[in-house]
Amino acid sequence: MGNGHALDCTHIRIKSPSGAHEADFVNRKSFHSINVQMVCNADCLISNVVAKWSGSVHDSRVFRTSEIYQRLSQGEFSGVLLGDRGCACQPFLLTPFTDPQEAQQAYNHAHARTRAKVEMTFGLLKARFQCLHKLRVSPLKASDITVACAVLHNVACLRKERAPRVPPPMDWDNPAIFPDDDSGRLVRDQYVLNYFS
Repeated sequence: MGNGHALDCTHIRIKSPSGAHEADFVNRKSFHSINVQMVCNADCLISNVVAKWSGSVHDSRVFRTSEIYQRLSQGEFSGVLLGDRGCACQPFLLTPFTDPQEAQQAYNHAHARTRAKVEMTFGLLKARFQCLHKLRVSPLKASDITVACAVLHNVACLRKERAPRVPPPMDWDNPAIFPDDDSGRLVRDQYVLNYFS
């Protein structure tokens, strides 16, 4: 799992948008935002960005409607992503165990260490581009700016630019809204059996 890709969502604060859908942008922390999904690797390079959802939309819904979900579920990509408990365990998206036994604890530890890269990536992105702490533009423009910052972040990483200091991440603790997939649990159990038992 050391070279895996991790998936998570982060909220980009925006000014209160005008119009009938203003309330859709209020997230669980009670501020206006867009919910942005990213996939990154162990080098904090971002390989996929979905930046079109309002702050009230749950992370797992962002994932289930994304192109990467469609392509993974249809077998177009091989391998697995690592996600948090906010998403359902799938054959192509492995999540931590909720109440882990011995070997499962070792799996959870490795999973958390690998997934920490996506949190680090969010921190680096927001430290590099201070504008992402609050965008005073429309949600559509906020989405475009977020994607542009992700591209520039990758350029900075590839050029080995000095990384900025990163503040500790905000804890979102996003409970799942979809049940785990049985075949996803079987794949996860196989990983535990092969690598952690």
